[in-house]
Amino acid sequence: MRGLMQERPLLISSFLSFAAIYHKDREIVTRTIEGPIHRYTYADCERRARKLANALKGLGLQFGDVVGTLAWNTYRHLEIWYGVSGQGMVCHTINPRLFPNQIAYIANHAEDKAIFVDLTFVPLVEKLLPHLGNVKHFVIMTDRAHMPATSIPDAICYEELVEGASDDFTWPEFDENTASSLCYTSGTTGNPKGVLYSHRSTALHSMVANGKDALGMGSTDAVLPVVPMFHANAWSIPYGAPMSGAKIVMPGAAMDGASIYELLETEGVTMTAAVPTVWLMLLQYLEKDGGRTLSTLKRVVIGGSAAPRSMIETFETRFGVSVCHAWGMTEMSPLGTLGSLKAGMEKLPLEERLDIQCKQGRAVFCVEMKITDDDGNELPRDGKAFGHLMVRGPWIAGAYLKGDGGNILDQDGFFDTGDVATLDPEGFMQITDRAKDVIKSGGEWISSIDLENAAVGHPDVAEAAVIGIFHPKWDERPLLIVVRKAGKEIGKEEMLTFLAGKIAKWWMPDDVVFVDELPHTATGKLLKTKLREDFKDYKLPTIVAAE
Repeated sequence: MRGLMQERPLLISSFLSFAAIYHKDREIVTRTIEGPIHRYTYADCERRARKLANALKGLGLQFGDVVGTLAWNTYRHLEIWYGVSGQGMVCHTINPRLFPNQIAYIANHAEDKAIFVDLTFVPLVEKLLPHLGNVKHFVIMTDRAHMPATSIPDAICYEELVEGASDDFTWPEFDENTASSLCYTSGTTGNPKGVLYSHRSTALHSMVANGKDALGMGSTDAVLPVVPMFHANAWSIPYGAPMSGAKIVMPGAAMDGASIYELLETEGVTMTAAVPTVWLMLLQYLEKDGGRTLSTLKRVVIGGSAAPRSMIETFETRFGVSVCHAWGMTEMSPLGTLGSLKAGMEKLPLEERLDIQCKQGRAVFCVEMKITDDDGNELPRDGKAFGHLMVRGPWIAGAYLKGDGGNILDQDGFFDTGDVATLDPEGFMQITDRAKDVIKSGGEWISSIDLENAAVGHPDVAEAAVIGIFHPKWDERPLLIVVRKAGKEIGKEEMLTFLAGKIAKWWMPDDVVFVDELPHTATGKLLKTKLREDFKDYKLPTIVAAE
């Protein structure tokens, strides 16, 4: 027997339409790329998103077409998210921190028909033009007064595009399983892989993310998503805030401590989210003047990489701000766990509470988790056994775009996250290692194999290995370990110069060491566990210089 409830599709357009009716005067505040602070309301945003939807149709784009963005967190980017997805097109947020060749690859792989570009990234697009032949339209996200001189052919001014269109547009209804948005992974070897979200998965994810034990946004909150909109959907904040009526404060391109602090204070921010590197810069800024306080901030969500214990403690004991550790992946939309305390835990002594808060948190509703051994056998949730972290749920990828990577699920439909973790009896998960040798730096992934492949391209290098070394600011930074060819005398500076231009600048190793040989397994693979043990006490020169 079927239930007798109305069958209404879960669609992204409804998030903004709801806010425009029930929270129409709530503000969206942006530090613009041009400089000034911009303010308008949810009603304004929804009206302009409808105008943009009409404008896109006027450019010849159709249902199902993919529209790329190279943009910071701004009100214009928010309009694009809704104007694109709301009418059944796919919003493809491109991470500008990827190596240019990767950006060109994913724009072509995704078959982007148009790309919206913030002023910051116009030079990048100009360099990539010869490789973006399938893109029909480039829109520069500014007004006519700030339009740059550019080699981009027929570049369109965003404000003229939007204001030249009618707002007479009704958001269409369609199957909730229709693709809504697209992000590419950057943490695996080889080419990035596309994760294609649906309206249904996004709606379910955002509703759960708004729960009190999750992000917990409400209509009285002012939320600052420092985490970029090109980084795993900005952890769903641009979706969840309109659903709850929370004020949104967009930081634009300014991520330094002073700029973030100014927005926190002037806009009365109560909740914010970012990777640890951002909060390290903020805390360093606050330390310069011991009199500064966080007068309205109540909650900080930290994800992307592990938050140092000292950071969590400083926020709570010095500034009275609660810290919630989070974990997820692009493949998970991205929410997997949040470190909200369970009943009674808030009464624990500080040190015991910090032990819990330093873990990555417990699974939110709809996310199933288990850990397994190498043979796929489930391991106990005792906080001691560690194994491959496997996840399953309605907003977790079932496949990559165009079948890349083949079958990514086990026989029970679980996705292997690539992390090694423990699960304790209370349900808290803690990452203990990575199944793959990927280095996490400032919340972004660096592939050790890609770096090694670039290094061995030097004619004087016989073999190379890359491992992650602890860094107090970036969590990890790459150390390049090189075996010279017989009779060759290549040095550190020559090696780094050789890598320049072959890898992203932020992938550049912090140091290079030379050894006579590298350890290998019986099958000839690099034995990186031995390398990590050998270099466990190694201090990078970037750390030594700061001490």
